[in-house]
Amino acid sequence: MQHARRTGDMGRLALLAYCEVRRWARQAGEPELADRSTQLITRHPYASRDQFMAQIDDLILDLERAHARVSARHLPL
Repeated sequence: MQHARRTGDMGRLALLAYCEVRRWARQAGEPELADRSTQLITRHPYASRDQFMAQIDDLILDLERAHARVSARHLPL
């Protein structure tokens, strides 16, 4: 996702957010993140490209936090 964001590939970002992030979040037990990624793509159109990209940036941050949480849950004690 970060590569697609750096290159500004909005189509790939939409695909990754809707398909890959949603799937991973569901499997990882992060339903709020899955719902957010779905809403990011399926709700009303964005007023501007910048607004969409800002939402993608927020999703990437949330995905990184969720990944850290999931990784911490699976560390051996």
